[in-house]
Amino acid sequence: MANLEEVTQSGAPSIEIHNEEEHGEHAKQSFWSKYVFSHDHKMIARQFLITGMIWAIIGAAFSVLFRIQLGYPSEKFPILEDLLGHWGEGGRINPEFYYSLVTMHGTIMIFFVLTAGLSGTFANFLIPLQCGARDMASPFLNMLSYWFFLAASVVMFSSLFLQTGPASGGWTAYPPLSALGDAMPGSRQGMDYWLISLALFVVSTLLGGINYISTILNLRTKGMTMNRLPLTIWALFFTACLGLLSFPVLLSGFILLLFDRHGGTSFYLSDIYLSSIGKALPNEGGNVILYQHLFWFLGHPEVYIVILPAMGIASEVISINSRKPIFGYSAMVGSLFAIAILSFLVWAHHMFVSGMNPFLGSVFVLLTLLIAIPSAIKVFNWLATLWRGNIRFTPGMLFAIGFVSVFISGGLTGIWLGNSTIDLHVHDTYFIIAHFHLVMGVAAMFGMFAGIYHWFPKMYGRYMNTTLGNIHFWVSIVGAYCIFWPMHYEGLAGMPRRYLDYSNWASFNQFEDLNRFITIASIIVFAVQLLFVFNFFYSIFKGRTVTSLNPWQATTLEWTTPIHPPHGNWDGEIPEVHRWAYDYDKDERPFISQTEPVGAREENMEHVAS
Repeated sequence: MANLEEVTQSGAPSIEIHNEEEHGEHAKQSFWSKYVFSHDHKMIARQFLITGMIWAIIGAAFSVLFRIQLGYPSEKFPILEDLLGHWGEGGRINPEFYYSLVTMHGTIMIFFVLTAGLSGTFANFLIPLQCGARDMASPFLNMLSYWFFLAASVVMFSSLFLQTGPASGGWTAYPPLSALGDAMPGSRQGMDYWLISLALFVVSTLLGGINYISTILNLRTKGMTMNRLPLTIWALFFTACLGLLSFPVLLSGFILLLFDRHGGTSFYLSDIYLSSIGKALPNEGGNVILYQHLFWFLGHPEVYIVILPAMGIASEVISINSRKPIFGYSAMVGSLFAIAILSFLVWAHHMFVSGMNPFLGSVFVLLTLLIAIPSAIKVFNWLATLWRGNIRFTPGMLFAIGFVSVFISGGLTGIWLGNSTIDLHVHDTYFIIAHFHLVMGVAAMFGMFAGIYHWFPKMYGRYMNTTLGNIHFWVSIVGAYCIFWPMHYEGLAGMPRRYLDYSNWASFNQFEDLNRFITIASIIVFAVQLLFVFNFFYSIFKGRTVTSLNPWQATTLEWTTPIHPPHGNWDGEIPEVHRWAYDYDKDERPFISQTEPVGAREENMEHVAS
């Protein structure tokens, strides 16, 4: 065809590259083919990002609603009845709907935002660009991965409008609450919608993971050996491996749960006595602990499915904006690998209170404490990279440094929780809430924000507003510590989570003012996230235009593409790689691109990276 250039690269699928300036109207894509049913990995990344942002607003809004209840348990807010109908009757949140809010907040933020929104965005956007590929190994499957995610989103969103309400058994959906439709209103249709939605989500994750792994292993450009890959790609590679191995286990657990709910089986149910019907269930032989094992075999790798991409992004942004090579490249890759392996061996530390054998518990204590070692290696290397660096405090860099801060402060409390004797006391208290929100929730969100601010010029050809970005960072990090740090003290005092009213508990009345303070801080932090959303969408259309191919003076391949990369990324041949990804401040030069050949007398930094 006269208006198409067929380009293949090392066995990669043929990508049609359109030159609109040369071929005019014939090369223009329709709205549907460009924005909806796109095969371009960059557009699919934007689809994941914007869908994830919409879910983030919904999930964060839910947290504000239940924080209002926790901060002002005796107050009535008529606006709640206007917003929520019978769920907010009398200006107070209905207890059953409160549990739905908590369940949906956790589900949305962990799966739809921090898994699909973070990995789906940056794996799709960065893997072909930083590996030197025209597109993913299978652009069609890549498109399907987004559409399965969107289908999961539609099903989950629809459950919010059910008369009986969405799922309300907690984001872990433990049986018997999730297995018995008569247990509570949220255990009825809402739970079925929840299970179907997450089954679709798992399919999306598996399709994406297969693509990411295949692309990294098979479609790297000439010279891009594995030890020349940026740390972002290593992190996304291990993340995809974790998802590919662990999500099918979760899916099997969900299928068995559906059988118990509608097929009369007894995988999780046994002879449980129900006061509502005045007799025991006919089920025999089931064990609810089986579900916990199946769930947490995904649930703990899920923690690293969320945090590893943020680690990779932070490593990249910190090195670029410190103007220094990343400290200990080989150690960073090795620690990523160690984290990935150990994440499969620690799942039962979530189950210390389930009645497990104490000796078995001690094994999981040991393995849990071991996983702190590679995490500590990464923290040391980030700090060593920052040390005496010529730091540029861009919004992306601020969020990368903020990621390191909250990862350290949240991770240190994990040493407490990894000890079974301490965990027995603080399990299901606010100490747990504080720990995982800092080390996983806030840290992963900061990594995501760092990536958005840093690669926005490559995504949209414009810059986000720096002043608004700085305001976003400082309010977010101060607010995050104001929200979650006090919860450690509430948890040590034994304050249980998931209760909607503590006013009648003499032991916890002392925290009334503190809960109100946390609620006010959460509202302020939510408001500044809306400022970020405004900055994001305003900058797409009105942001300062990018005029340089490499605005951050980085070394990696994505900055060798045009400012607005076509489908296929490079107009001509894909550049060849000659060196590792972190040649900064070398031979009196601020940076050296990966595409520049190594000089005859030049010491190639990849040989001394470790």
